[in-house]
Amino acid sequence: MKCKQMYMEFSRLSEYGKSLSLLFARLAVAYGFYEPAMMKWSDIDSVAQWFGSMGIPFPTINAYMAASTEAAGVILLTLGLLTRFISGPLIIIMIVAIVTVHLPHGFSAGKNGFEIPLYYMLFLFIFLTSGAGKFSLDRLIFGDKS
Repeated sequence: MKCKQMYMEFSRLSEYGKSLSLLFARLAVAYGFYEPAMMKWSDIDSVAQWFGSMGIPFPTINAYMAASTEAAGVILLTLGLLTRFISGPLIIIMIVAIVTVHLPHGFSAGKNGFEIPLYYMLFLFIFLTSGAGKFSLDRLIFGDKS
């Protein structure tokens, strides 16, 4: 019984780190989207051509949508604003990236596999289901259940 009580106390104390871990995870994921977003915006025509070469329909529109969504994701995840809302479109971008670019290379990130996009997708799913945490504009604007 002593072991169970110790574990329950540890679990209770661990709850204090939940919002801090969500903050750090949001910042890490936002940072991860920064460079791809800036790369797309720096040469959107090449991105559209690349999308077209992979058979993505309406490549120019989709290049602008992907670049805009990633850039918005950087800002919104950093601020913890509309976190649940932006996580959905970013998950879709990760699914498309996995299917069109990474899947043929297998799992390993070292071989350009789908490992990293999968991790991003999992973090985004956590944000979608758990929200941004206490250290966010979502909490400030929308309250506890944001």
